[in-house]
Amino acid sequence: MKRFNLRVLLILSLGHLVVDIYQGALPAVLPFLKDRFGLSYAMTGLILMASNFTSSILQPVFGYVSDRKTMSFLLPTGLLAAGTGFALLAYSPSFLLILGLVVVSGLGVASYHPEGYKTAYFFTGERAATGMSLFSVGGNLGFSLGPILAMYIVNYYGFSALPVIIVPAVLCSALVVANKRAIRMPVEDHEKRSKLDAVKVPITVYVSLGMVILIVVMRSWAQIGLVTYIPFYYIDYLKGSPLFAGKLVFTFLFCGAVGTLIGAPIADRFGHRLFVRASMLLSTITLPVMFIPAVQNGALLFVVLGAQGMILVSTFSVTIVMAQRLLPSKLGIASGLMVGFAIGTGGIGVTILGFVADRFGVPAALYSISVLPCAGFLLSLLLRYHD
Repeated sequence: MKRFNLRVLLILSLGHLVVDIYQGALPAVLPFLKDRFGLSYAMTGLILMASNFTSSILQPVFGYVSDRKTMSFLLPTGLLAAGTGFALLAYSPSFLLILGLVVVSGLGVASYHPEGYKTAYFFTGERAATGMSLFSVGGNLGFSLGPILAMYIVNYYGFSALPVIIVPAVLCSALVVANKRAIRMPVEDHEKRSKLDAVKVPITVYVSLGMVILIVVMRSWAQIGLVTYIPFYYIDYLKGSPLFAGKLVFTFLFCGAVGTLIGAPIADRFGHRLFVRASMLLSTITLPVMFIPAVQNGALLFVVLGAQGMILVSTFSVTIVMAQRLLPSKLGIASGLMVGFAIGTGGIGVTILGFVADRFGVPAALYSISVLPCAGFLLSLLLRYHD
Protein backbone atom coordinates (compact mmCIF):
# COMPACT_ATOMS: atom_id res chain seq x y z
CA MET A 1 0.00 0.00 0.00
CA LYS A 2 1.26 3.50 -0.84
CA ARG A 3 2.29 5.72 2.06
CA PHE A 4 2.61 9.48 2.11
CA ASN A 5 6.24 10.60 2.47
CA LEU A 6 6.63 14.38 2.52
CA ARG A 7 10.43 14.41 2.61
CA VAL A 8 10.87 12.33 -0.53
CA LEU A 9 8.09 14.19 -2.32
CA LEU A 10 9.77 17.51 -1.55
CA ILE A 11 13.13 16.26 -2.85
CA LEU A 12 11.52 15.01 -6.05
CA SER A 13 9.49 18.21 -6.32
CA LEU A 14 12.63 20.33 -5.95
CA GLY A 15 14.24 18.37 -8.78
CA HIS A 16 11.07 18.90 -10.81
CA LEU A 17 11.29 22.62 -10.10
CA VAL A 18 14.92 22.84 -11.21
CA VAL A 19 14.59 20.79 -14.40
CA ASP A 20 11.57 22.81 -15.52
CA ILE A 21 13.38 26.11 -14.93
CA TYR A 22 15.28 25.43 -18.14
CA GLN A 23 12.23 24.36 -20.11
CA GLY A 24 10.29 27.42 -18.93
CA ALA A 25 13.18 29.83 -19.56
CA LEU A 26 13.60 28.96 -23.24
CA PRO A 27 10.61 30.97 -24.57
CA ALA A 28 11.84 33.98 -22.58
CA VAL A 29 15.27 34.01 -24.27
CA LEU A 30 13.91 33.38 -27.77
CA PRO A 31 13.60 37.12 -28.55
CA PHE A 32 17.31 37.55 -27.77
CA LEU A 33 18.27 34.57 -29.92
CA LYS A 34 16.00 35.90 -32.67
CA ASP A 35 17.74 39.28 -32.68
CA ARG A 36 21.21 37.78 -32.45
CA PHE A 37 20.80 35.52 -35.49
CA GLY A 38 18.12 37.46 -37.41
CA LEU A 39 15.64 34.60 -37.18
CA SER A 40 12.04 34.62 -38.40
CA TYR A 41 9.16 33.77 -36.08
CA ALA A 42 8.86 30.42 -37.83
CA MET A 43 12.54 29.66 -37.08
CA THR A 44 12.10 30.54 -33.41
CA GLY A 45 9.09 28.24 -33.50
CA LEU A 46 11.41 25.53 -34.86
CA ILE A 47 13.70 25.98 -31.85
CA LEU A 48 10.71 25.60 -29.55
CA MET A 49 9.50 22.59 -31.52
CA ALA A 50 12.93 20.92 -31.13
CA SER A 51 12.73 21.56 -27.42
CA ASN A 52 9.21 20.21 -27.10
CA PHE A 53 9.93 17.14 -29.24
CA THR A 54 12.94 16.08 -27.19
CA SER A 55 11.75 17.24 -23.77
CA SER A 56 8.13 16.15 -24.09
CA ILE A 57 7.18 13.88 -26.97
CA LEU A 58 10.09 11.50 -26.29
CA GLN A 59 9.07 11.08 -22.65
CA PRO A 60 6.99 7.93 -23.31
CA VAL A 61 10.17 6.29 -24.62
CA PHE A 62 11.91 6.95 -21.31
CA GLY A 63 8.72 5.86 -19.54
CA TYR A 64 8.68 2.55 -21.43
CA VAL A 65 12.28 1.85 -20.47
CA SER A 66 11.60 2.93 -16.90
CA ASP A 67 8.69 0.47 -16.60
CA ARG A 68 10.91 -2.40 -17.70
CA LYS A 69 13.74 -1.62 -15.28
CA THR A 70 14.30 0.78 -12.39
CA MET A 71 16.40 3.68 -13.65
CA SER A 72 16.67 6.11 -10.75
CA PHE A 73 19.95 7.43 -12.14
CA LEU A 74 17.89 9.29 -14.74
CA LEU A 75 16.89 11.79 -12.05
CA PRO A 76 20.33 13.37 -11.39
CA THR A 77 21.65 12.92 -14.93
CA GLY A 78 18.49 14.50 -16.34
CA LEU A 79 18.99 17.53 -14.13
CA LEU A 80 22.58 18.00 -15.26
CA ALA A 81 21.80 17.57 -18.97
CA ALA A 82 18.89 20.02 -18.82
CA GLY A 83 20.98 22.69 -17.11
CA THR A 84 24.10 22.24 -19.23
CA GLY A 85 22.33 22.38 -22.59
CA PHE A 86 20.44 25.54 -21.70
CA ALA A 87 23.38 27.33 -20.03
CA LEU A 88 25.61 26.90 -23.09
CA LEU A 89 23.15 28.70 -25.39
CA ALA A 90 24.98 31.91 -24.54
CA TYR A 91 28.13 30.61 -26.22
CA SER A 92 26.50 29.16 -29.34
CA PRO A 93 27.98 30.57 -32.57
CA SER A 94 25.31 29.25 -34.93
CA PHE A 95 21.64 28.39 -35.32
CA LEU A 96 22.41 24.67 -35.77
CA LEU A 97 24.37 24.53 -32.51
CA ILE A 98 21.48 26.23 -30.76
CA LEU A 99 19.22 23.41 -31.96
CA GLY A 100 21.77 20.84 -30.73
CA LEU A 101 22.00 22.38 -27.26
CA VAL A 102 18.22 22.63 -27.04
CA VAL A 103 18.04 18.91 -27.86
CA VAL A 104 20.56 18.08 -25.09
CA SER A 105 18.61 20.12 -22.57
CA GLY A 106 15.33 18.63 -23.79
CA LEU A 107 16.57 15.07 -23.39
CA GLY A 108 17.53 15.89 -19.81
CA VAL A 109 14.02 17.15 -19.15
CA ALA A 110 12.52 14.08 -20.87
CA SER A 111 14.55 11.64 -18.80
CA TYR A 112 13.61 13.23 -15.45
CA HIS A 113 9.83 13.44 -15.81
CA PRO A 114 8.57 9.85 -16.31
CA GLU A 115 10.95 8.49 -13.67
CA GLY A 116 10.04 11.35 -11.34
CA TYR A 117 6.28 10.95 -11.72
CA LYS A 118 6.50 7.18 -11.42
CA THR A 119 8.60 7.48 -8.27
CA ALA A 120 6.37 10.17 -6.73
CA TYR A 121 3.33 7.91 -7.20
CA PHE A 122 4.57 5.60 -4.42
CA PHE A 123 4.81 8.43 -1.88
CA THR A 124 1.45 10.15 -2.48
CA GLY A 125 -0.73 8.13 -0.10
CA GLU A 126 -4.47 7.55 -0.60
CA ARG A 127 -5.37 11.04 -1.87
CA ALA A 128 -3.48 10.59 -5.10
CA ALA A 129 -4.20 13.94 -6.77
CA THR A 130 -3.37 15.89 -3.62
CA GLY A 131 -0.10 14.03 -3.11
CA MET A 132 0.83 14.25 -6.78
CA SER A 133 0.15 17.99 -6.72
CA LEU A 134 3.06 18.42 -4.29
CA PHE A 135 5.37 16.90 -6.89
CA SER A 136 3.70 18.61 -9.83
CA VAL A 137 3.80 22.06 -8.27
CA GLY A 138 7.58 21.90 -8.33
CA GLY A 139 7.47 21.77 -12.11
CA ASN A 140 4.85 24.52 -12.27
CA LEU A 141 7.00 26.75 -10.06
CA GLY A 142 10.11 25.95 -12.07
CA PHE A 143 8.32 26.76 -15.30
CA SER A 144 7.19 30.09 -13.84
CA LEU A 145 10.57 30.93 -12.29
CA GLY A 146 12.46 30.08 -15.49
CA PRO A 147 11.38 33.14 -17.53
CA ILE A 148 11.84 35.66 -14.70
CA LEU A 149 15.20 34.16 -13.70
CA ALA A 150 16.50 34.18 -17.26
CA MET A 151 15.19 37.72 -17.86
CA TYR A 152 16.80 38.95 -14.64
CA ILE A 153 20.19 37.50 -15.56
CA VAL A 154 20.09 38.80 -19.14
CA ASN A 155 18.62 42.19 -18.25
CA TYR A 156 21.15 43.02 -15.48
CA TYR A 157 24.25 41.04 -16.44
CA GLY A 158 23.92 40.48 -20.17
CA PHE A 159 23.23 37.42 -22.29
CA SER A 160 26.81 36.20 -21.79
CA ALA A 161 26.06 35.68 -18.08
CA LEU A 162 23.36 33.07 -18.80
CA PRO A 163 25.60 30.06 -17.87
CA VAL A 164 25.23 30.94 -14.17
CA ILE A 165 21.76 29.42 -14.41
CA ILE A 166 23.34 25.93 -14.27
CA VAL A 167 24.00 26.23 -10.52
CA PRO A 168 20.56 24.92 -9.37
CA ALA A 169 20.96 21.79 -11.54
CA VAL A 170 24.35 20.95 -10.00
CA LEU A 171 23.15 21.43 -6.41
CA CYS A 172 19.88 19.55 -6.84
CA SER A 173 21.45 16.56 -8.61
CA ALA A 174 23.80 16.21 -5.62
CA LEU A 175 20.80 16.22 -3.26
CA VAL A 176 19.03 13.48 -5.26
CA VAL A 177 22.15 11.30 -5.26
CA ALA A 178 22.49 11.73 -1.49
CA ASN A 179 18.95 10.35 -1.00
CA LYS A 180 18.96 7.72 -3.74
CA ARG A 181 18.30 4.74 -1.45
CA ALA A 182 15.07 6.14 0.04
CA ILE A 183 13.91 7.22 -3.42
CA ARG A 184 14.39 3.95 -5.30
CA MET A 185 13.26 1.27 -2.77
CA PRO A 186 9.47 1.32 -3.39
CA VAL A 187 10.05 1.57 -7.13
CA GLU A 188 12.11 -1.63 -7.11
CA ASP A 189 9.40 -3.41 -5.06
CA HIS A 190 6.72 -2.34 -7.55
CA GLU A 191 8.84 -3.59 -10.44
CA LYS A 192 8.98 -7.07 -8.90
CA ARG A 193 5.22 -7.17 -8.25
CA SER A 194 4.35 -5.93 -11.74
CA LYS A 195 6.17 -8.85 -13.34
CA LEU A 196 4.06 -11.25 -11.27
CA ASP A 197 0.70 -9.47 -11.73
CA ALA A 198 0.78 -8.58 -15.43
CA VAL A 199 -2.76 -8.27 -16.90
CA LYS A 200 -4.16 -7.40 -20.32
CA VAL A 201 -5.46 -3.83 -20.63
CA PRO A 202 -8.97 -3.53 -22.19
CA ILE A 203 -9.36 -1.42 -25.34
CA THR A 204 -11.84 0.85 -23.53
CA VAL A 205 -9.06 1.93 -21.18
CA TYR A 206 -6.92 3.04 -24.11
CA VAL A 207 -9.87 4.96 -25.55
CA SER A 208 -10.34 6.82 -22.26
CA LEU A 209 -6.61 7.45 -22.04
CA GLY A 210 -6.66 8.85 -25.56
CA MET A 211 -9.41 11.30 -24.61
CA VAL A 212 -7.44 12.49 -21.58
CA ILE A 213 -4.39 12.99 -23.81
CA LEU A 214 -6.39 15.11 -26.28
CA ILE A 215 -7.69 17.27 -23.45
CA VAL A 216 -4.15 17.82 -22.18
CA VAL A 217 -3.01 18.67 -25.72
CA MET A 218 -5.58 21.49 -25.85
CA ARG A 219 -4.62 22.72 -22.40
CA SER A 220 -0.88 22.68 -23.06
CA TRP A 221 -1.25 24.30 -26.50
CA ALA A 222 -3.05 27.19 -24.83
CA GLN A 223 -0.58 27.38 -21.95
CA ILE A 224 2.62 27.19 -24.01
CA GLY A 225 1.15 29.51 -26.63
CA LEU A 226 0.51 32.19 -24.02
CA VAL A 227 3.94 31.73 -22.43
CA THR A 228 5.62 32.03 -25.85
CA TYR A 229 3.70 34.92 -27.40
CA ILE A 230 3.29 37.17 -24.39
CA PRO A 231 7.04 38.07 -24.57
CA PHE A 232 6.85 38.57 -28.35
CA TYR A 233 3.75 40.73 -27.95
CA TYR A 234 5.19 43.04 -25.30
CA ILE A 235 8.83 43.10 -26.47
CA ASP A 236 8.57 43.01 -30.27
CA TYR A 237 5.04 44.29 -30.99
CA LEU A 238 4.54 46.89 -28.24
CA LYS A 239 8.29 47.60 -27.81
CA GLY A 240 7.93 47.20 -24.06
CA SER A 241 10.33 46.15 -21.34
CA PRO A 242 11.62 42.55 -21.43
CA LEU A 243 11.42 42.51 -17.64
CA PHE A 244 7.73 43.49 -17.74
CA ALA A 245 7.05 40.66 -20.18
CA GLY A 246 8.91 38.27 -17.91
CA LYS A 247 6.78 39.37 -14.96
CA LEU A 248 3.61 38.68 -16.94
CA VAL A 249 4.75 35.17 -17.81
CA PHE A 250 5.83 34.59 -14.21
CA THR A 251 2.42 35.72 -12.92
CA PHE A 252 0.59 33.39 -15.29
CA LEU A 253 2.72 30.34 -14.44
CA PHE A 254 3.09 31.04 -10.72
CA CYS A 255 -0.68 31.28 -10.35
CA GLY A 256 -0.88 28.06 -12.34
CA ALA A 257 1.27 26.43 -9.67
CA VAL A 258 -1.05 27.77 -6.97
CA GLY A 259 -4.00 26.44 -8.92
CA THR A 260 -2.39 23.00 -9.03
CA LEU A 261 -2.19 22.89 -5.23
CA ILE A 262 -5.68 24.26 -4.67
CA GLY A 263 -7.35 22.22 -7.39
CA ALA A 264 -6.03 18.76 -6.49
CA PRO A 265 -7.88 18.39 -3.14
CA ILE A 266 -11.07 19.67 -4.79
CA ALA A 267 -10.68 17.07 -7.55
CA ASP A 268 -10.09 14.31 -4.99
CA ARG A 269 -13.30 15.30 -3.20
CA PHE A 270 -15.69 15.99 -6.08
CA GLY A 271 -14.22 13.82 -8.84
CA HIS A 272 -11.40 14.13 -11.33
CA ARG A 273 -13.55 14.18 -14.47
CA LEU A 274 -15.93 16.83 -13.12
CA PHE A 275 -13.02 19.04 -12.12
CA VAL A 276 -11.42 18.80 -15.57
CA ARG A 277 -14.71 19.81 -17.20
CA ALA A 278 -15.11 22.79 -14.88
CA SER A 279 -11.55 23.96 -15.52
CA MET A 280 -11.88 23.84 -19.30
CA LEU A 281 -15.24 25.64 -19.21
CA LEU A 282 -14.00 28.44 -16.96
CA SER A 283 -10.86 28.85 -19.08
CA THR A 284 -13.05 29.23 -22.16
CA ILE A 285 -14.95 32.04 -20.45
CA THR A 286 -12.01 33.94 -18.92
CA LEU A 287 -9.34 33.82 -21.65
CA PRO A 288 -10.93 36.43 -24.00
CA VAL A 289 -10.95 38.97 -21.14
CA MET A 290 -7.21 39.60 -21.55
CA PHE A 291 -7.84 41.03 -25.03
CA ILE A 292 -10.11 43.82 -23.78
CA PRO A 293 -8.24 47.12 -24.46
CA ALA A 294 -8.78 48.40 -20.91
CA VAL A 295 -7.08 45.27 -19.58
CA GLN A 296 -4.16 44.85 -21.98
CA ASN A 297 -1.85 47.60 -20.72
CA GLY A 298 -2.72 48.02 -17.06
CA ALA A 299 -2.23 46.33 -13.72
CA LEU A 300 -5.52 44.51 -14.26
CA LEU A 301 -3.71 42.38 -16.85
CA PHE A 302 -1.74 40.71 -14.05
CA VAL A 303 -5.01 39.82 -12.30
CA VAL A 304 -6.57 38.40 -15.46
CA LEU A 305 -3.47 36.38 -16.42
CA GLY A 306 -3.13 35.14 -12.86
CA ALA A 307 -6.73 33.94 -12.80
CA GLN A 308 -6.34 32.33 -16.22
CA GLY A 309 -3.18 30.52 -15.14
CA MET A 310 -4.81 29.30 -11.93
CA ILE A 311 -7.84 27.92 -13.76
CA LEU A 312 -6.12 26.46 -16.83
CA VAL A 313 -3.18 24.76 -15.10
CA SER A 314 -5.15 23.53 -12.07
CA THR A 315 -5.81 20.15 -13.73
CA PHE A 316 -2.11 19.39 -14.24
CA SER A 317 -1.67 16.77 -11.49
CA VAL A 318 -5.28 15.59 -11.82
CA THR A 319 -4.87 14.43 -15.43
CA ILE A 320 -1.62 12.63 -14.53
CA VAL A 321 -3.35 10.70 -11.74
CA MET A 322 -6.19 9.85 -14.13
CA ALA A 323 -3.69 8.32 -16.57
CA GLN A 324 -1.87 6.43 -13.80
CA ARG A 325 -5.16 4.96 -12.56
CA LEU A 326 -6.06 3.91 -16.07
CA LEU A 327 -2.66 2.17 -16.49
CA PRO A 328 -1.54 1.19 -12.94
CA SER A 329 0.88 -1.46 -14.22
CA LYS A 330 2.58 0.96 -16.62
CA LEU A 331 3.18 4.05 -14.53
CA GLY A 332 6.19 5.24 -16.52
CA ILE A 333 4.38 5.08 -19.84
CA ALA A 334 1.25 6.69 -18.36
CA SER A 335 3.30 9.54 -16.92
CA GLY A 336 5.34 9.94 -20.09
CA LEU A 337 2.23 10.07 -22.26
CA MET A 338 0.60 12.74 -20.11
CA VAL A 339 3.53 14.96 -19.17
CA GLY A 340 5.52 14.28 -22.31
CA PHE A 341 3.58 13.30 -25.39
CA ALA A 342 0.36 15.21 -24.67
CA ILE A 343 2.06 18.40 -23.50
CA GLY A 344 4.71 18.16 -26.22
CA THR A 345 2.11 17.70 -28.93
CA GLY A 346 0.36 20.78 -27.64
CA GLY A 347 3.69 22.56 -27.75
CA ILE A 348 4.15 21.67 -31.41
CA GLY A 349 1.00 23.67 -32.02
CA VAL A 350 3.05 26.74 -31.12
CA THR A 351 4.86 26.25 -34.44
CA ILE A 352 1.50 26.75 -36.14
CA LEU A 353 1.10 29.93 -34.12
CA GLY A 354 4.50 30.99 -35.50
CA PHE A 355 3.20 30.79 -39.05
CA VAL A 356 0.10 32.73 -38.00
CA ALA A 357 2.32 35.40 -36.42
CA ASP A 358 4.52 35.67 -39.53
CA ARG A 359 1.53 36.09 -41.86
CA PHE A 360 -1.05 37.94 -39.75
CA GLY A 361 0.95 39.37 -36.84
CA VAL A 362 1.59 38.50 -33.20
CA PRO A 363 -1.85 39.70 -31.96
CA ALA A 364 -3.57 37.27 -34.34
CA ALA A 365 -1.52 34.40 -32.90
CA LEU A 366 -2.63 35.36 -29.39
CA TYR A 367 -6.30 35.69 -30.40
CA SER A 368 -6.31 32.22 -31.98
CA ILE A 369 -5.39 30.64 -28.64
CA SER A 370 -8.87 31.42 -27.33
CA VAL A 371 -10.52 28.47 -29.10
CA LEU A 372 -8.31 25.83 -27.45
CA PRO A 373 -9.88 25.61 -23.95
CA CYS A 374 -13.29 25.38 -25.62
CA ALA A 375 -12.10 22.36 -27.61
CA GLY A 376 -10.80 20.83 -24.36
CA PHE A 377 -14.18 21.31 -22.69
CA LEU A 378 -16.05 19.64 -25.54
CA LEU A 379 -13.67 16.68 -25.40
CA SER A 380 -14.14 16.37 -21.63
CA LEU A 381 -17.87 15.89 -22.17
CA LEU A 382 -17.09 12.70 -24.13
CA LEU A 383 -14.64 11.30 -21.56
CA ARG A 384 -15.50 8.01 -19.85
CA TYR A 385 -13.70 7.73 -16.52
CA HIS A 386 -14.69 6.37 -13.09
CA ASP A 387 -13.20 8.12 -10.04
